[in-house]
Amino acid sequence: MAQSWEQNGGIHVDPAILAVLSDVTEIIDVTEVAETKWAKATRLQVRLSNETEESYFVKVSIGMHGREALRGEFLNTSEMHSVSPDLCPKPIGWGTFETDDNSHFYICKYYDFNEDRPPVEEFCRMMAYLHSKSVSPNGMFGFHCPTYNGDAPQDNTWCGSWEVFFSRGLRHILNLRDERGSPDPELDAMLPELFDRVIPRLLRPLETGGRKIKPCLVHGDLWCGNVSVDDDTGRPVIYDPSGFWGHHEYELGNWRPSRNKFTDYISTYYKYMEPSEPVEDLDGRNLLYSLRFNAQACTHFPDEEQWISMIKDDVAELLRRYPPDCLPPVDAGDEPLNIPQSGATQDNNIISAF
Repeated sequence: MAQSWEQNGGIHVDPAILAVLSDVTEIIDVTEVAETKWAKATRLQVRLSNETEESYFVKVSIGMHGREALRGEFLNTSEMHSVSPDLCPKPIGWGTFETDDNSHFYICKYYDFNEDRPPVEEFCRMMAYLHSKSVSPNGMFGFHCPTYNGDAPQDNTWCGSWEVFFSRGLRHILNLRDERGSPDPELDAMLPELFDRVIPRLLRPLETGGRKIKPCLVHGDLWCGNVSVDDDTGRPVIYDPSGFWGHHEYELGNWRPSRNKFTDYISTYYKYMEPSEPVEDLDGRNLLYSLRFNAQACTHFPDEEQWISMIKDDVAELLRRYPPDCLPPVDAGDEPLNIPQSGATQDNNIISAF
């Protein structure tokens, strides 16, 4: 991955990065802190004009998808920071290298983290605050642009219906898995019932019978790898989002699998942010949302049987719980679901898979 941190035996930082950090007078050190197949992260230590030292987190990615992923991360983090500045790093900027127009960067404040899990009460309270205080700019579900789960772009096209938005996003992720791997006939045979029966059964009651849900800003990939504890303050910090304005319960879908180490936080979260009605469907909705996160993980390992089996197990359990005769009775006051036209713009068109 082109970065040119080192040049002629000394430290070189691309001029575009220095333009964002306009108060820097000296580059002290650049240290790589993490690398994935789609991005590299470094700690940039500098001296400022007031003679103090500061450290920045700089993530670099390549190609058109790398650019869009970092743009989405900057905008998503900016939205979260505007609501709850103590919960996430302050985003500073993003852009394209001056010396290499195929390399792109995202910059935010750098933190020293410890290995502790976040304090359950404080973490759940802060997440509930983000969800309750954030307001969609147009009252719809979606986001200004695609956001990425790793290297997987999400369909964030604006929509007035959570059922439609969620269904469209899940189809997109499942199609992306097929594009990157091989179709699974057993899974494909179950999907029509999932989309035609189970999703309407679980999500339509949220928006009918006089009920509605407020779109709130979700992180979108909240697991133990994207939450840490700040060494200086002891507070939880969330980062690396792939979010949108959605249903607050969606966030907790990624807390269900034990591998993500947050299952025991769910009940505490609901002390601060009540579940939606009908409450009797809460666990079913959580399983459905967890399916979406498992499907996203499968896009990174499209042909690994353990991940495909996990998706099939989720779908099979949902079909078992909600058979054809499980549809809820229609309340006398129910009206047909009114789905506003999408508010999509060209800026939010989904980019095809890598």
